[in-house]
Amino acid sequence: MKIVTIVGARPQFIKSAPVSKMLRQTGYQEILVHTGQHYDYKMSQVFFEELGIPEPDANLEIGSGPHGWQTGQMLIRLEEILRAEKPDWVLVYGDTNSTLAGAVAACKLQLPIAHVEAGLRSFNREMPEEHNRVLTDHCADLLFCPTQTAIDNLAKEGITAGVHWVGDTMYDAVLQFTEVANQRSTILSDLKLASKGYLLATIHRPYNTDIPENLVNILTAFKEINEPIVFPVHPRTRKKIAELDCRLNVEGLMLNVKLIEPVGYLDMLVLEQNARLILTDSGGMQKEAFFFGVPCVTLRPETEWVETVEAGWNVVVGANKARITAATKEFRPAGTPPAIFGDGRAGERVMKLIEG
Repeated sequence: MKIVTIVGARPQFIKSAPVSKMLRQTGYQEILVHTGQHYDYKMSQVFFEELGIPEPDANLEIGSGPHGWQTGQMLIRLEEILRAEKPDWVLVYGDTNSTLAGAVAACKLQLPIAHVEAGLRSFNREMPEEHNRVLTDHCADLLFCPTQTAIDNLAKEGITAGVHWVGDTMYDAVLQFTEVANQRSTILSDLKLASKGYLLATIHRPYNTDIPENLVNILTAFKEINEPIVFPVHPRTRKKIAELDCRLNVEGLMLNVKLIEPVGYLDMLVLEQNARLILTDSGGMQKEAFFFGVPCVTLRPETEWVETVEAGWNVVVGANKARITAATKEFRPAGTPPAIFGDGRAGERVMKLIEG
């Protein structure tokens, strides 16, 4: 059996690792295509190295650009590859432009599509990711859902055929790589951090980076929190912060914030696991916080991972300064997060369902 796997961004590298491992151990031929949506070394190549994912068979090196241009370039190049390879399945992950381009290219060529992390909904149509995930689900032949909520969302849209609960492949990856991360990573000593002695923050979504008022609110809240905050800065976010710095002394404003370059997966696992609390607009980090039992404050007006909120380990505050600062002081979940993302065998289930 031949499978073309399409990835392009940091979360997809993580999600695909457990599945690729199972496919290759079983002896299936996997053609790995990297669209180049994330092209910076620290946002891309380092993850292949740390996760043990084989080098991509093709790297399209599309890079950044407007959504329409980027998706169109991917569609053109992916169609060429799929025509040449004629795979039995096209495997896509998550909700990026790479996901949508892969699904549309396969659909037009009448190739079977499998979507890992199907059924997620934020119900915010201003998010490009929401359109990507909805359209991909309606193209897919096999829909691999991480939770029962995802299955319910698909049923409400009339999608029931080919829908399967498998659990979350990111949970598989956390279980597989946390021990390795703890053995290899020196990030805590490098940054002189004590376990539970800092907060961890990430910002990258357009809702926060492209609306100056929201970014200023968040950065001001970070100052007012008055606790050490480690902030690995996404390249796009760093550019936006630099633009703000013309009228706002960001570095001087946030003396308690340690701005660092993006880190690899193993370092990020260690930073997440040892943080007192996580502030993020990343869907993947919301889940990883949940896996580690670390309180999460989501810097968006909504989340597709509603299960983490319902379980009491995630609070959604948007870019409201007062709500951000209040949450960091008052949000203290108790007990242990429930096991709602599976048992760490999602990759195995995906492989078995693909083979039929």
